[in-house]
Amino acid sequence: MTLNDNIIDLTIWQLALAYVFIVILLIIVKLRKIPRNKEILISTLRMTIQLLLVGYILMYLFENPHPLWTTLVVLLMVTFAIWNIYKRVNNDLDKKMKQIIAVSMTAGTLSSLIYFNFIVIQFSPWYEPRYFIPIAGMIIGNSMTGVTLGVQTLTEGMKDQRQRVEAALMLGATPKEASRKIVNQAFDNAILPTINSMVGTGIVFLPGMMTGQILAGVNPVTAIEYQIAILLGVTGAVSLTVILFVQNGYKVFFNEKKQLEE
Repeated sequence: MTLNDNIIDLTIWQLALAYVFIVILLIIVKLRKIPRNKEILISTLRMTIQLLLVGYILMYLFENPHPLWTTLVVLLMVTFAIWNIYKRVNNDLDKKMKQIIAVSMTAGTLSSLIYFNFIVIQFSPWYEPRYFIPIAGMIIGNSMTGVTLGVQTLTEGMKDQRQRVEAALMLGATPKEASRKIVNQAFDNAILPTINSMVGTGIVFLPGMMTGQILAGVNPVTAIEYQIAILLGVTGAVSLTVILFVQNGYKVFFNEKKQLEE
């Protein structure tokens, strides 16, 4: 008997039973009078519909691999991630800040993805959707979270520490020098979740990709090798994407005279 012979296919009723956990969550927030019921229901519904749609799309792509389809899917993922950052950040973003976010996300994620796929994994053909799309999802998704945290910390820091920045400017500091502490804090906050995930991996929890591979019958050692490579790739992608953002994002808060914008 091979590992693949032990794969358990979930029935629709078994899957439905998993939604009991959402019911428990709804009961808790209702008893605690936390106004999250609507958000939880919408999130659960969106998650279900999106994953079902993705499942059928991936089935088609896996059976009909083509470089055009793989490229379009990855670009769509990057576009949606950028849009999601705009939506998740509560601050009003001006046009220039949005452009910096878009360029940072596109350049950081795609360059990391190309390096990881062509240099590290080296699967063939290069557009094989079974590899390319899941790896892209992990890199883009984690980078999206990192940039979102970076945007929030940077904008809040420039607002809360405005007087300190202005004082530094009056003492002769350049905008880069005056905002260095805020930029570093934004970068640190953005990459912290990724670092924490590496610290806890293996002992505290098993990552989703590794768990999925093991459940699908892949040898645990092989799954671990892939997981290590993925975590390193994700860490690099998040670091590159976030540093591209913070190194350019702070400039939006200064005018041509090197003064803080009103």
